[in-house]
Amino acid sequence: MRRILTFLTVAMLSVEAFAWGGVGHRVIVEIAQRNLTPKAKENISKYMNYDLKKEAVWMDTHRNDEPIAYTTAWHVYNVDEQSIYDPNPRLYKGDCIHAIKIADYNLSQYERLTDSAVVMNLRMILHFVGDMHCPTHSYVPGPRCFWPCTLNGKKYKFHGVYDKMPQLVHEGKKVDQIADELDVLKKGQIKKIVKGDLHEWVRQVGNDNKVIYEWNPHLTPVLDDKTVELSAELVNKQMTRAGYRLAYLLNKYFDK
Repeated sequence: MRRILTFLTVAMLSVEAFAWGGVGHRVIVEIAQRNLTPKAKENISKYMNYDLKKEAVWMDTHRNDEPIAYTTAWHVYNVDEQSIYDPNPRLYKGDCIHAIKIADYNLSQYERLTDSAVVMNLRMILHFVGDMHCPTHSYVPGPRCFWPCTLNGKKYKFHGVYDKMPQLVHEGKKVDQIADELDVLKKGQIKKIVKGDLHEWVRQVGNDNKVIYEWNPHLTPVLDDKTVELSAELVNKQMTRAGYRLAYLLNKYFDK
């Protein structure tokens, strides 16, 4: 029993240690599944006949499993000074954008895949669209975003501050409550969000995410006490965008 409890504890910690944590990823998936067409829901249910939020952090929880350990590099990506996607050779095993492209290609012809391949690619698209929008997962030129810091007296790595930010911004709220607050845009507004291709989405995300380094420049040891307050609008915007864009992609694949 002790070994089982230890494993579960490690698994839960790993979920909260990476992009958006469990809260943010589940909010994104919840927004997405609320905006699926009936046909898309029907087709997806042949492979995942349950709440899709259950798969929201699968790629984090299993990222160190030997068969898919190479996907650890897929949770982040680089942008240049103009926020244009930069497939840095350092990420030779691929990155978040590479992962989305793979899943996009495979799911676009999902009927030709085995059931297990469809499930795996669904897990990828459900997760990595969320990662793409996380402020500290679009790496900007300059020092790494893993410096030690404190926020309101608590110790973090700067990267981890934004992994946990949805939980900090929406303290005490459940995932469905947060989704209720964010999933309020009209069709015309959603249409603008999903317009363009993946690289255009990346540039928009990268441009907006830069502001976190204005509030707290690289290597700031003690973060601004108002960091959570300052970050709320950005975090909500990126989760909302991710949810609608994920729904757009899933409808593209499965609404046929």
